[in-house]
Amino acid sequence: MSETVTVVGAGLAGSECAWQLAERGVQVRLVEQKPVAKTPAQQHDFFAELVCSNSLRGNALANAVGLIKEEMRRAGSLILDEAEKNRVPAGGALAVDRELFGRSITARLHGHPNITVVCEEMKAVPTEGRTILATGPLTADALAADLESIVGVGHLAYYDAIAPVVLTESIDWDVVFKASRYDKGGDAAYGNSPLTEEEYDRFLQAVLEAEKVEAHEFEDVRYFEGCLPLEVMAERGRLTLAYGPMKPVGLADPRTGERPFAVVQLRQENADATAYNLVGFQTRMKWPEQKRVFRLLPGLENAEFQRLGSVHRNTFVNSPVALDDDLSLKNRPNVHLAGQITGVEGYVESSACGLMLGAVLGERLRGNAVEFPPETTALGGLYRHIRTPREDFQPSNVVWSMVPRMPGKKIRKRRLRREKLAERALKDLNAWLPSIGLEPVQTPAPLPKAMGAASDVSGIPNAST
Repeated sequence: MSETVTVVGAGLAGSECAWQLAERGVQVRLVEQKPVAKTPAQQHDFFAELVCSNSLRGNALANAVGLIKEEMRRAGSLILDEAEKNRVPAGGALAVDRELFGRSITARLHGHPNITVVCEEMKAVPTEGRTILATGPLTADALAADLESIVGVGHLAYYDAIAPVVLTESIDWDVVFKASRYDKGGDAAYGNSPLTEEEYDRFLQAVLEAEKVEAHEFEDVRYFEGCLPLEVMAERGRLTLAYGPMKPVGLADPRTGERPFAVVQLRQENADATAYNLVGFQTRMKWPEQKRVFRLLPGLENAEFQRLGSVHRNTFVNSPVALDDDLSLKNRPNVHLAGQITGVEGYVESSACGLMLGAVLGERLRGNAVEFPPETTALGGLYRHIRTPREDFQPSNVVWSMVPRMPGKKIRKRRLRREKLAERALKDLNAWLPSIGLEPVQTPAPLPKAMGAASDVSGIPNAST
């Protein structure tokens, strides 16, 4: 194949996209700015760096993200393959040792005969040749400015926050107990810091009073609802945290045998279990304040922090307006976009976007007429999200509302309804796989069991108003 495709950015989307193209015989020039330059959120030189959580979220097919991961596995995803190889205990979720994960992906990309890695900072959108921009939420200022001049409709920006990571040896395990909600997912994968109502109120007050990193006057701060900073949730009401990341449902403190008023969950950060991250505790509190506030949590009084929370910019384009159906810029058809810059949100979704574009474009460059996945699949639903015009286009995780409802009489039980949607999705995915050169996966009945279960969002009877 004579045409070379330049992929800019070796994050999750870029790594997956480059792999899919290369697997189809396309010569790929993978341009990554590390180690020449790094964004404020990046710490390592390896590819596919997970800068926030180390979790790729739930595995159950009754969850939309569980379904899209199963579809990605069947579609030959590099990211999902390495995630499975480098997973760490996380109950019903898929979490990885982020360093082993990133280094493994880096080695595979460097070792592919159809991929040439170039380490340099791309400061402008190439004017010649076919290019895929997969530069993520922290696209460098110069490149973002050039892209904005091409797009014409400007960029929308909001801010994402990173959760802190605590060293395991500094946690008081006589207080913090190991358990997964309702004992689901096998091993007791999470650490749990239990709070009484009094302790919860004291912690909440400290969060509200802590000094925050304020945005500059010229910055339009628009947080993504699925990844709100801790203090933003706290400002919405006394029990917002207790019904959100600190919900105690499905957990019992072994010291009392009762459910705590609230719980802070800690997820294993790496394979050696030397560190844990505070689940759902993204924050823009100043670093000295984070140490003071988080050490109010039971069992974390002497916590040592491997990493503290921080705020980073997320940049994306108004894809329904700016992009064509092949995810190319309408006024620059040789330039495609993939990943978070298109308006998908999350590790899995970014990887999924890169997979779809790489597989479809790779087949088209081989002369095959290929379409994106059908809308009845989670992959197709995510694609439809970035192709559907709306007044206020916002980034989104994959959700069930992206997938068309089953025809006929509505199934009342939510879990059964979702399982039927998943069954249809995998059937329709099978019909699509040959178009990208893959064999259908014969699905036995019932559906393959994925670890974990649908998230529980029940209330908190012990919580007072």
